[in-house]
Amino acid sequence: MSEQKLPVVVVGAGPVGLAAAAHLVQRGIEPLVLEAGADAGSAVREWSHVRLFSTWSEVVDPAAEKLLAPTGWTAPDGATYPSGGDWAANYLQPLADVLGDKVRFGARVTGVSRLGRDRVVDADREQQPFTIHVLNADGSEERITARAVIDASGTWSTPSPIGGDGLPALGERSASDHISYRVPDLKDPAVRARYAGKRTAVIGSGASAFTALAYLADLAKDAPGTHAVWVLRRGIGGSTFGGGEADQLPARGALGLAAKAAVEDGYASAATGFRTSVVEKAGDQLVLVAEGGHRLDPVDEVIVLTGFRPDLSFVSELRLGLDERLQAPTELAPLIDPNQHSCGTVYPHGVKELSHPEQGVYLVGMKSYGRAPTFLAMTGYEQVRSIAAALAGDQEAAERVELTLPETGVCGGAGLFDEPDAAESEGGGGCCAAPTTVQIGVGAPAPSGGC
Repeated sequence: MSEQKLPVVVVGAGPVGLAAAAHLVQRGIEPLVLEAGADAGSAVREWSHVRLFSTWSEVVDPAAEKLLAPTGWTAPDGATYPSGGDWAANYLQPLADVLGDKVRFGARVTGVSRLGRDRVVDADREQQPFTIHVLNADGSEERITARAVIDASGTWSTPSPIGGDGLPALGERSASDHISYRVPDLKDPAVRARYAGKRTAVIGSGASAFTALAYLADLAKDAPGTHAVWVLRRGIGGSTFGGGEADQLPARGALGLAAKAAVEDGYASAATGFRTSVVEKAGDQLVLVAEGGHRLDPVDEVIVLTGFRPDLSFVSELRLGLDERLQAPTELAPLIDPNQHSCGTVYPHGVKELSHPEQGVYLVGMKSYGRAPTFLAMTGYEQVRSIAAALAGDQEAAERVELTLPETGVCGGAGLFDEPDAAESEGGGGCCAAPTTVQIGVGAPAPSGGC
C-alpha cells in the first residue's frame, strides 16, 4: 500500500480529535481515530457535572457540524452553555457515530515510531510510514501503519501533583485516600458527604480552583462547618480572580467572581505564597507544610487543581521539538508562555507552529499546550483545520487564519480556560509572597500580595 493510501491516525476521540477526523474527511483523507475509552469524549465525561464557560456556538467545530447536518442532528441553542455531559452526549457521541468505523474505542495507543526506525536511525527515515502500537480492550495487541499521526490525547490522565517543585510532596502518595485531583461533583451523595461539614484545602489558581471554591461555598450554606482553605503559590492581587466583567467570555469572568465571593463571604480563607513540600498525617486529618516550614491548620480533604501535563511516553521514539519549559512545540511556546503571555494575546496558529523535526506528526489540543494554561476548544479546531489542509497539499489554506479569540480582560495569571482539562499551573505572571493565611471579610478589599 502506498503511503498516500494509508490513514492518518488520530489519537483520542475527544473534541479536538473528532474535529481532526471531520476535517480530514472533508479533505478526502481517510482518518482512523483510536480512543482508549469506551465512548466519545471519555475524559470529558469524567467532568460531566462541570459547565463550560464557552457557549455551544463556540464548542462545535464547523467541519463536524457539516458532517452532522445530513443526519438530522439539531444544533443546541448556540447562546447557551453546555456542561461536560451535554457536550459529550449531544455533540461528541453523535459525531463519533457519524464517523462510524473511522473511530475505534477500547484502543489504547502504547507507542508511535517510524516503521523499522527508532529515534536514532537517520537512514531513509522520512520514507518510512509511522507504526502505531495498540493495546485493545480484550488484551490483544496490534500494529497499525499510518501516513501521519495527530496526537489529540489531551492531558486529563496526568494531573500535576501538590509539590511546589512539580514533584509529589513528601507524603502525598500515602495520603491519597484524602486527596483528589478533580473538581468534585457535589450532586453525587457520596461525594457530597465526603466534603460536607469538613475543612478542605483547594490548591490551584485557575478555572477549576474557582469552580471548586464556588461549589464548596454553596455546600457550606446547607452544611455548617464546611470551609475551604484556598492554597495559592503566589499572593492575591488584581488579576487573581480573572477578568470579571471585562472578560469577553462572560461565564468565564463570572466564574472568577464567584470564587471571589466565596472568599469575601467567609466560606473560604486564603493561604498565599504557600508552596507545599510535605503532607503530614494528623490522625484522620492532613497538615500541609510549606518549603520554609510554615504549617497550615489540619484539613480533612485536599483538592489538587494545579494543572495537567502531557504524557509523552508513547511518542518517545519520535523526534519532537518541544520547549524545555512548557513541553509545547518550540514555535508555539512563545505564543502561550504564561511567564510572558497575558491579556488574551494567544494568537490563532496552525501547522507551522505545530510541526516537529519528525515530519508528519502533530500534537494538538490541550496536549499541544504542554503545561501552559491558555487553551480554548476553538483554538484546537483551528489547529486541526490547518493541519488537515496541509496534509491535503493546500498550503494556502493551511497558512490562513480563520479564527479570532476572545480576550481575558486580565493581564497575567488567568488564562483562556475552556474546560477542566486545561492546565492550571500557578506560573504566568505570578509572583511569590511570604506564606500567610488571610480571612477576607465581606466588602473588604483583597490584600495585595506578590502581583
